Amino acid sequence: MSSMSPGDLLACSGLCATKRDLRLLHGALLRRRHLLPAADAVAALAKLLRFAAVSPAGDLRHASLLLSLHLPFITWASSHLAFFYNTLMRGLGASPSPGAAIELFTAMRRAGAAPDAFTFTFALKSCSRCRSPERSPSDLHAQAFKHGCLGSGSARAHVYNALLHAYASRAAVDDTRRVFDEMPLRDVVSFSGLLTAHLKANDLDSARVVFDQMPQRDVVSWTAMISAYARARRPQEALALFDAMPEQPDEVTMVSVVSACTALGDLATGERLRQYVDSNGFGWMVSLRNTLMDMYAKCGCLPEARALFDGMTVRSLASWNTLISAYASHGDVHSTISLFHQMLADENSVKPDGVTLLAVLMAYAHKGCVEEARAMFIAMQRGTYGRVELTIEHYGCMVDLLGRAGQLEEAYKMIEQMPIPSNDVVWGVLLGACRTHGNINMAEKAVQKLSSLNPQEGGYYIMLIDMYTAAGRIEEAMEIRRTMNETRAKKTAGLSSWSAACLPQP
Repeated sequence: MSSMSPGDLLACSGLCATKRDLRLLHGALLRRRHLLPAADAVAALAKLLRFAAVSPAGDLRHASLLLSLHLPFITWASSHLAFFYNTLMRGLGASPSPGAAIELFTAMRRAGAAPDAFTFTFALKSCSRCRSPERSPSDLHAQAFKHGCLGSGSARAHVYNALLHAYASRAAVDDTRRVFDEMPLRDVVSFSGLLTAHLKANDLDSARVVFDQMPQRDVVSWTAMISAYARARRPQEALALFDAMPEQPDEVTMVSVVSACTALGDLATGERLRQYVDSNGFGWMVSLRNTLMDMYAKCGCLPEARALFDGMTVRSLASWNTLISAYASHGDVHSTISLFHQMLADENSVKPDGVTLLAVLMAYAHKGCVEEARAMFIAMQRGTYGRVELTIEHYGCMVDLLGRAGQLEEAYKMIEQMPIPSNDVVWGVLLGACRTHGNINMAEKAVQKLSSLNPQEGGYYIMLIDMYTAAGRIEEAMEIRRTMNETRAKKTAGLSSWSAACLPQP
């Protein structure tokens, strides 16, 4: 770089391919900029900034430094100042911190630089990705109109589409619709934005009206509608729409459709989809194989789920959790523990998380393996399996296991000594165990806690009344009945299975 002539510097700036190239070329430009014609220096800076801000191999910090360092020169020498701001704004908007692009737009306006249509496009796209309520599209909307980038005299569809998607990302249906109606020209991106707004607002019926009105639909539109039906637990509509889809589906489409089959328990359609996946080159996709595995497991086909798992060359944490949880929910304790130990022994495997450990605890609880579960729970508390945060579900599973085994005092102490707040569900688990084992003293303690946590629930009062009555303690049963009437507590339908409520469905 030290022997590079000023004339070569412009050509080399366009060939920048690595961060090392960027540093060397920028250094050379700092030393030789005064030897270059102003137009060539501006062009070289533009090429370096574009690489630093937009290229996957670039460096956004260096891009920000480059713009701030050379801004006085660029402002003097270039008539296209907005281009430099736009380039950095584009890179920041696509980064993990899109709010920085909005801050750059604010700095640009304070510096007196005039924005153009692309400025607003990149700023609005950044706004779509920014979840802060302070980053409202309405301010950008007003400024875009003021600078002639919107309105009857403007045909810049990309600005309208960016604004429409910014409103849609916030489920602002009315604002999105207003922009859509004002657009001089609409394309598939415009309709997709309106569709997104309704889907974000969870108004699937209105979204379907928009979908049916679209003059053309791409795979993104089809997938968005199918996925929305699957998430809303409307699997029949998801499958019907998939059957009508003329486009080649992508991974997201297939995951949504297989999930719909899982919800319906439609193994025959699931098998058809699996054949489609294998014959169309989707089989390598880990998330899709995980979803197929989950479908087989929930349809009771554990051997097929295991075959999928064994055939995976790459397994994610979800892969392990799906099969371990499937074995646990089907009561196959041996397979659950065996697969868990395989996970721990595999040096290339991911580490277990809270879902993994809960599934293993559930398997031990199903078999009544108190000692094994207790040892594992102690290991979890000590961090043997890594930094896994213990939740109310983990404690609830242990309380249920200890309660079923009749170790009510230990279960009570576990709840009392929990480092996280208890809830009415875990105390309900203990109360159910007290009824099973006829321990009225412990049941009274549980009801005392429950009455403070959920005073309007009468189900636990009724449990205690039944226990008093069975023990011949009629006066105490009547006293509890009076308390229940005074507090107007009522039994919630379906509250008899306390332990089931404590554990998440696999």
